[in-house]
Amino acid sequence: MTPDVSVVALSRDYWSVVGHGAAAIVLYTIVGIALMVLGFFVIDWTTPGPLRALVQAGRPNAAAITASGVISMALIVVLAIYSSSGDLVQGLITTLVFGLLGIAAQAVSVRLIEFAKGVDIGRVLAEEKFTPEVLVVTASYLAFGLIVAAAIL
Repeated sequence: MTPDVSVVALSRDYWSVVGHGAAAIVLYTIVGIALMVLGFFVIDWTTPGPLRALVQAGRPNAAAITASGVISMALIVVLAIYSSSGDLVQGLITTLVFGLLGIAAQAVSVRLIEFAKGVDIGRVLAEEKFTPEVLVVTASYLAFGLIVAAAIL
């Protein structure tokens, strides 16, 4: 008795579909990483003080703000990728444009909240101990990340 090979046979376009999917994963990952790195530099550039140095020095407020900014940027990038259906090239361009706009909108929004709430972010970042004020900034990052991500949809 011979096994029925039609059960295990692959469709003609199987490898084409797999190759296209693998290429999409690689390319969206590259765009996503680029946006995340750029997003960190935007956070660092728009935040008083050398944020990277403050995190490396173990400043808890700087680490909390950086972490919330990274999570916020990830939300924006994920929704930019999710919303970019269709042609791969068109999707990558859409992801890049939406991601860049989202990063800019989020950076401006957080600075406005800090100003409106009267948070001296430079002082907060330099503190050697956790201060409750940092919760306003971290919550702002997360909130605006969600708002921008929802706007992308």
